[in-house]
Parts: sequence; C-alpha cells; structure tokens
Amino acid sequence: MSDKLHMVETEKFNKSKLKTEKHEKNPLPSNETIEQEKQAGES
Repeated sequence: MSDKLHMVETEKFNKSKLKTEKHEKNPLPSNETIEQEKQAGES
C-alpha cells in the first residue's frame, strides 16, 4: 500500500520547479589571472 502511494507522489512530482543553477564555491582562476599574478610576483 505504501509503495503505491510513493509511486503516485513520484508521478505528480514536477521537475521543472527544481532549482538547477550551480555556483562554484571556489572557482579556478583563469589563465589570464595566473599570468598577471606571475608577472606581479616577478616584479
């Protein structure tokens, strides 16, 4: 009985309401940024 209830709820579930945006917590620096930091460190 319980399994049938779960199936009904699963079928009613609306995936379009889910938030799918992902934000990197600690993104890697771009190659340009790395080069700028290298040059600043050499000075």
